[in-house]
Amino acid sequence: MSHVEVAHVEYYLPDGQVLLDDASFRVADGAIAALVGANGAGKTTLLRIIAGELVPHAGTVTVSGGLGVMPQFVGSVRDDRTVRDLLVSVAVPLIQKAARAVDEAEVALVERDDEAAQMGYAQALSDWADARGYEAETVWDLCTMSALGVPYEKAQWRAVRTLSGGEQKRLVLEALLRGPDGVLLLDEPDNYLDVPGKQWLEEQLRATRKTVLFVSHDRELLVRAAQRIVSVEPGPSGSVVWVHGGGFGTYHQARAERFDRFEELRRRWDEKHAQLKRLVLDMRQYASRSDGMASRYHAAQTRLRKFEEAGPPLEPPREQKITMRLRDGRTGVRALACKGLELTGLMQPFDLEVFYGERVAVLGSNGSGKSHFLRLLAGGDVAHRGEWRLGARVVPGHFAQTHTRPDLVGRTLVDILWADHAKSRGAAMNTLRRYELDGHGDKPFDRLSGGQQARFQILLLEIGGATALLLDEPTDNLDLASAEALQKGLESYEGTTLAVTHDRWFARSFDRFLVFGTDGKVRETTEPVWDERRVQRSR
Repeated sequence: MSHVEVAHVEYYLPDGQVLLDDASFRVADGAIAALVGANGAGKTTLLRIIAGELVPHAGTVTVSGGLGVMPQFVGSVRDDRTVRDLLVSVAVPLIQKAARAVDEAEVALVERDDEAAQMGYAQALSDWADARGYEAETVWDLCTMSALGVPYEKAQWRAVRTLSGGEQKRLVLEALLRGPDGVLLLDEPDNYLDVPGKQWLEEQLRATRKTVLFVSHDRELLVRAAQRIVSVEPGPSGSVVWVHGGGFGTYHQARAERFDRFEELRRRWDEKHAQLKRLVLDMRQYASRSDGMASRYHAAQTRLRKFEEAGPPLEPPREQKITMRLRDGRTGVRALACKGLELTGLMQPFDLEVFYGERVAVLGSNGSGKSHFLRLLAGGDVAHRGEWRLGARVVPGHFAQTHTRPDLVGRTLVDILWADHAKSRGAAMNTLRRYELDGHGDKPFDRLSGGQQARFQILLLEIGGATALLLDEPTDNLDLASAEALQKGLESYEGTTLAVTHDRWFARSFDRFLVFGTDGKVRETTEPVWDERRVQRSR
């Protein structure tokens, strides 16, 4: 049996601001629950509290059945860790401790090959066996074969930074799903996965008997895998948590009905409050004319005082209202023309014409050259042969998947807007308010969450006058409200859009589809195609 129970958890930020207010929910044995909410609402903090990395200021957390955790950083490891290090980091604590002892004993043996070092190494290997380390290596062999296509013996010393983000994610997911822990906490497990990888993840979540709580903004994954939704909603006194017992397909309706109930309770309270105040006024007038009414006047006053002391019903969580005003500028008829374009080592020569106002989704597996293609169009230094040119009056606006913006590092959002776009601090704050970023106006760009950085980049595209949007995985870190606002903004945008995406929900809103194949060929389809073999067979 395995489960997670969070009871009345409160957590405060270092500045004293309440982040989580009386958060309570339960994920039962074998259930698959998704944790959703606005960027910055506290989802990752809540996972870290459940994992034991943070201590709540109030409340309790209970986990049974062993706990396996996928941190948010997996997929972006760029340090010196090896595949073995990564697999050990998500293993059970006994394996982690035994692995550290083996590493320390090996270092001691290299530094001084004496009897004590040899005995220490022998003891470490014995402890590794007792901790079932060799059995873990057998499981890891299955993981590396499935995720990387090579046995563990060959993969274990490979640097993790040489793996793609998708390979890192797949490797850790394989280890956790095959491991002994009964409860899994997965922080954005779908990020960096291509669509076949996401489909694999959906199948694994539907098939597993483990209890899983995962954070995701992928609407398709939520529909296909989540059995219930744990919603983190920013409120006046910190984020609150409520649980929708159905799937994501009925979540929005349930959420709207919940907001309606808050409004109805407040309306009834206001009506009762007005009624009691009228009663007090009436009784005061009666008491002024008759001493016998004095007691009834005092009773009315007491009722009103007790009613006001009890206070109104809790204020509803504040619903995000993100407004993106993507403006277009008229360009020439032909927005982009490519003739014999070849990205060196990535794709074979291809021809392409994109016309003003078209919406083109660029699809394909990881490593097929999609991001390089957008970076080239944005003026980046990308090795290529052949010809490409943008049309008359086409001003590209590039959204980078990795949010790598050296020009913004260390600068606050208000300073960036005030220096380059806004006439005053007030105007800058008004612009940030439309993107729900006004509360972070004095934060440096590099201290924002991934989703907040994504929203700010889109804001810069909006006010920068781009007539052709080059979007590389724009919904990858956006919360649900932001992704829906972006989709709505693009629907009213009359300029040209090229977007690399693995977001199946988002892709369905496009008109044309380019599929970058692993065989180096670029093919066009009339609908989103995630299995390129289907395209190849149709040719």
